[in-house]
Amino acid sequence: VKHLLNLPRLASRAFSTTSNQMKNKVPQYQKIFQEDNGLPVHIKGGTTDVLLYRLTMTITIAGTCFSLYWLLSACMPKSKKD
Repeated sequence: VKHLLNLPRLASRAFSTTSNQMKNKVPQYQKIFQEDNGLPVHIKGGTTDVLLYRLTMTITIAGTCFSLYWLLSACMPKSKKD
């Protein structure tokens, strides 16, 4: 029970020490994303964003094709073998 009473003090100490060490990077990212360089906003983050965008589009297109294949195969009549 004693360790539960110390929890608020430990939590406030943990948050107060980490907040001093962190630097605000928002202005730096605002410059990057507001720059008028002709790129869409979802690609302005660099190579990682381009790779994630292409991976997402590939998965989306593959999933759509897979769904359409199964929808078409489900609506085709089965041939009856006697």
